[in-house]
Amino acid sequence: MTTAPAITDAHTHCLTATQAVISVSPEEFNPQPGLLYSVGIHPWQSGEPGADALLPMLERCASHHQVVAVGETGLDPLRGAPLDVQTRLMRAHIAIASAAGKPLVVHCVRTSQQLLHLWRDTSADRRTPWMVHGFRSNERVLAPLAQAGLYISYGMRFNAAALQATPRRQMLIETDDSPLGIDATAGAVALSLGITAQAVKALTQANAAKFFFHAKTSL
Repeated sequence: MTTAPAITDAHTHCLTATQAVISVSPEEFNPQPGLLYSVGIHPWQSGEPGADALLPMLERCASHHQVVAVGETGLDPLRGAPLDVQTRLMRAHIAIASAAGKPLVVHCVRTSQQLLHLWRDTSADRRTPWMVHGFRSNERVLAPLAQAGLYISYGMRFNAAALQATPRRQMLIETDDSPLGIDATAGAVALSLGITAQAVKALTQANAAKFFFHAKTSL
């Protein structure tokens, strides 16, 4: 058994980030040595011509050894195609992730109930966990997601009460599209939790190993 790569930043759009999972679309996937990726059709892309045509490309990308997750996919009523189209695309992502045995990275804006419905409805196809990235909602929205076992990833903008209510075993941190590095996120989270930034990094690296690699990897 080999040791899982150390991942501190669970979701970033910085194409040169290390100890991170870099989120790209299928047509942007151009793996560089030593870097790790998640690949998906963002909900904001869902209304663009040819979005469905990217699914076969996504399926091929998902089998690549440097791709450690599928997504981001998800639901966003504020941008992109109508929610029924976004839902259909997300179901396709779920099936691809399940077939590849890789976890799912989810973008969720004001649609937590729909997300939970999909989680329960696709349980027969789901082989790996889901992560809600960039979580900013309150603890009432968090509670059923955490109870379902979803991982919750926090960036610089977060609700302190939700962060503090998140089970430590399901907590991740990220930079997303922030120009600030992961140290800034770890520091902000640490301040809210009343622990050190080093403790936040140790905790979330261990959780990332479980989420992305089931605590082991063949990379």
